[in-house]
Order: sequence, then C-alpha cells, then structure tokens
Amino acid sequence: MSAATTRSRTPDRLCAEAVDLARAAAEEAAAPGVVGEHVGLVSEGDRVVTHFFECKELGYRGWRWAVTVARASRAKIVTVDEAVLLPGPDALLAPEWVPWSERLRPGDMGPGDLLPTDAEDLRLEPGYAGEDEPLPSSAVSHEMADLVEAEDAEVTAGTPANLPAVPSRGTIAAVAEELGMRRARVLSRYGLHIAADRWEEAFGAKTPMAQAAPAACVSCGFLVRIGGSLGQAFGVCANEFSPADGRVVSLAYGCGGHSEAAVMPKPPQPAPPVIDETRVDPFPLRPARDSGSVPDVSDGETDELGHS
Repeated sequence: MSAATTRSRTPDRLCAEAVDLARAAAEEAAAPGVVGEHVGLVSEGDRVVTHFFECKELGYRGWRWAVTVARASRAKIVTVDEAVLLPGPDALLAPEWVPWSERLRPGDMGPGDLLPTDAEDLRLEPGYAGEDEPLPSSAVSHEMADLVEAEDAEVTAGTPANLPAVPSRGTIAAVAEELGMRRARVLSRYGLHIAADRWEEAFGAKTPMAQAAPAACVSCGFLVRIGGSLGQAFGVCANEFSPADGRVVSLAYGCGGHSEAAVMPKPPQPAPPVIDETRVDPFPLRPARDSGSVPDVSDGETDELGHS
C-alpha cells in the first residue's frame, strides 16, 4: 500500500483549529489590511492542514492567502510550514506568456523599433554571392573571354585596383544587380507565396469591393505595374480616391474608381406596390342624375317651374 493511501483525508483537529496562527502568518507575509476572512481549509496529509484567507489586494481578484500548518506526531504544538498567495478557482490571471516573435502583428512597429530577422527565416534565401566566373555550361569560349578582356583593357583607364566596384555590363554580376539578387538575402519561393496570399486576401477578386466593381484593375489606367514574378498577378493602385491607393492589389481586384467607369449605373427602381396607398380615388358627393328624366340646364335654360 502506498503512502498516499495511508494519509487521512480528515483534517487534524489541532491544525484545523489554528486559524489565528495561520492568520498571523498571512498578515506577516502580506501588506497590512489585505488579509480578509477565513474561506476554508483543506487537509494535505497526516497532521498537515492548509488554511485559506480572502485577499483584498487590488488586482488580485479571486486570489487567496494559503497558510500551511503542521504538528509532529504526539505533539500538541502547531507550527507554520509556509504562507503563499495562490489563485483560486475564479481568480483573475494574466494571459499565458507568448514569445514576442509570435505575438507581433502587422502595424505594431513604430519609429525607432528594430525587428531582428531569424537566420533560418523560411521567407528568405541567400542572394547571389558568386564571382563573375562563366558557368560550366556557358557557351562563351576561352577565346571570346580573352577578346572581351582585351577590349575592356583598351577602353578602361587606370589599374584594376582603382576601377569602380560597379559590375561590368553584360556580366553575371551586372544581371544579378539588375534583378536585385546581389543582396545578402532575397525572398524565397515560400516568402513569395505567403506575400501573394496575404495581398490576395486584402485586395483580391473575392473581396466585396471587387465583387461590386464595374471592371478589374488589369484594365484600369491607375494601375502601376511591378516587376518580378509577382508582377504577373499584382500591381500598385495610384488612384487617390480608391480605398487601395498606394497598396499592392491583385489584377483581378476592382473598385468604383476604375478609370473606364464613365457611365454611371442607374439606381435600381423599386418594384411597384401591391396596394397603392398613395393614389386618391374620387367619389361623388351625390349620385349621378338620370339624363333621361332631368333636363340639362347647364346652358342657363329654366325648367317648367322657372327654376334655373
């Protein structure tokens, strides 16, 4: 039989009665006036009892001062084991700690803030850092390379040590410079995909604005095309009255500020009412006279009695 099953769940009488001793220990550990009423006790084992006191300190709603008292076997003196502040079942607790890299959201950065990028960031990959060496599969022969070097020596002044660091036109480094690949790191395929998904969600074809647009951005004169592979699906809006002004938008996006939306659509006409309550139906004040029995005296003629 284990030791846990031999312990008594019934609180020890002397330890349970040591409420004043536990309160004094709680008041000694806490600030003055923050230890409230005794709210219960629990048996921790043989001759070990924990007393709970209400905490009145601001910001610790639902917390309790827990003071554990104990006594030795066959001893009548109860001593204090520990006094701590513990949360109760309905205690107000701080949210679970989340690393800054996981709780950071777009728009959180301000002036002067620095956001270090992880060296293993999947959104980035190393850029071009090679030399201007021809590729093994290059069609340029050694004779052509020697000819190019001779032509550069004739038109370039100064020693090689004094030449500028700008790569020569037509070299691998020049092409990499033009494509923006001579940076330490560039966007990886994964980084391109998540950026495209993010932009498509914000300013894509499935947004309510695009669904109600007269045409797509691909035919709008305010669209500024961008380079690279993302330019096949995205551009930058340059319409100051558009909600996407200065934003990267999908070519399938659209808004009411389309450059070719010259004809304004007519507002929809409401359906005719089932019962027209706005029309007034005329009703005569007296019934119509029979034209055969009553002569027409509209021209000023008089009847047989001389009435006009």
